[in-house]
Amino acid sequence: MKPQKTGTTAKPAAQKVKIAIVEDQPEVRENWSKLINSFPDFECVCACVSGEEALREIPKYRPSVVLMDIFLPRMSGIECTAQLKELLPETQIIILTAMNDKELIFLALQAGAAGYLLKRTKPADLRKALLDVLSGGSPMSSEIARRVVESFHRKAKTIDKSLNLSAREEEILVLLSKGYSNKVIADQLNLSVETIYSYLKRVYEKMHVHSRTEAVIRYLSTHSKV
Repeated sequence: MKPQKTGTTAKPAAQKVKIAIVEDQPEVRENWSKLINSFPDFECVCACVSGEEALREIPKYRPSVVLMDIFLPRMSGIECTAQLKELLPETQIIILTAMNDKELIFLALQAGAAGYLLKRTKPADLRKALLDVLSGGSPMSSEIARRVVESFHRKAKTIDKSLNLSAREEEILVLLSKGYSNKVIADQLNLSVETIYSYLKRVYEKMHVHSRTEAVIRYLSTHSKV
């Protein structure tokens, strides 16, 4: 007797999110790769030792996220970030480094980085940061975020009034600069995500920018001149 078919088919395995790493220290690079591969929903598809190798190899894999060290031989991680964003504008880049220097943070953001984490970030926090950046957020280690906020407090009290932002638009921009995703901003302000999108569209128009990162950079530069 032939076995009867049950009529059920196996579900295809969920596709993992592709992650690339740029780190010149072999042990650190290997540890990062193992950590990424230990997450059930992520996969390290490329691990590069230099910025030059990253520009050659990473575009072949088109990863969703790149974890980028700053201090690389010859080409810096910040320069590599800027060039990689031109090649892969949709790929999100998170700086992962031992340095929490304020100027490096701003340079990394200006180059196109979407987040800035310290290498001692806990595995659970790294996974959370990856999920955050994929949902439109700008993850930062708490120490990094504190440095940025302290800089805001020292250098300025108000935003450039020539931008003519409403109180709500300015409030949303402040939350945006802290790395919050649209969903988190909506929850904090008790608004819908669609309403936040509408506000951000007007903010971008008034600031003459086209993205979250550009808006944050404009905000930072405005504060630094006061």
